[in-house]
Amino acid sequence: MSGRLAGRAAVVTGAARGIGRATAELFADEGARLVLTDIDGPAVEALCTELSADGAEAVPVAGDVSVPADARAMIETAVGSYGRIDVLVANAGVIPLHTVAEATPEDWDAVMAVDGRGMFLTCKYAIERMSAAGGGSIVCLSSISGLAGQAGQAVYGPAKFVATGLTKHLAVECAPQGIRVNAVAPGTIRTDRVRQLPDEPGGPEYLEAIVQQHPMGRLGEPEEVARAILFLASDEASFVTGAVLPVDGGYLAR
Repeated sequence: MSGRLAGRAAVVTGAARGIGRATAELFADEGARLVLTDIDGPAVEALCTELSADGAEAVPVAGDVSVPADARAMIETAVGSYGRIDVLVANAGVIPLHTVAEATPEDWDAVMAVDGRGMFLTCKYAIERMSAAGGGSIVCLSSISGLAGQAGQAVYGPAKFVATGLTKHLAVECAPQGIRVNAVAPGTIRTDRVRQLPDEPGGPEYLEAIVQQHPMGRLGEPEEVARAILFLASDEASFVTGAVLPVDGGYLAR
């Protein structure tokens, strides 16, 4: 690896599995000093142990991004451990599939708490520390559902529009402070959640239909999204802010 994040302190939320885990592993390879967070404490501790055994610096934090004290603790752990925070990957999220008829008010609140409020909180506390240190880079996880409408995502899709909007507004607001804010918008990625679909009622049919909607004729891999996140987080994207980068096999190009 080229050491594109050598010595930089990076927080990755939702790091225990999927895109978050792939990002943590890639960042470790690129020399980042990591704080890895997840609501699943044992899983994120195991990941940190694994990365540390390979020579990386990785500190686990168990917590819920939708809880202000937990979100702040994730950022403050980086400052306490490494003296600063240079990069935030606001990845933590939940992915329910509901039509508007199926969704309940409780479903809406649960998704917005994590995918909306949680992203706002982690960005807020990271920006406070980055501003004091003279800058930094934030990468938010949006989605193709945060840029275009999809059936069966009446709760998740609007939450990802929050991620897209937050990215653009914070990019403008924080540019004078030396903070870049970008997002990736993945298509359907073969995370643990997607791998479970063949075992669920209607899952195989849904999966077959969604694959056909990606012009490249396949789903993406978490590592492919992680590489886009690395680009946006690194100095290679030094003049990029407010961008929402699709990593979607051509889905949005149709």
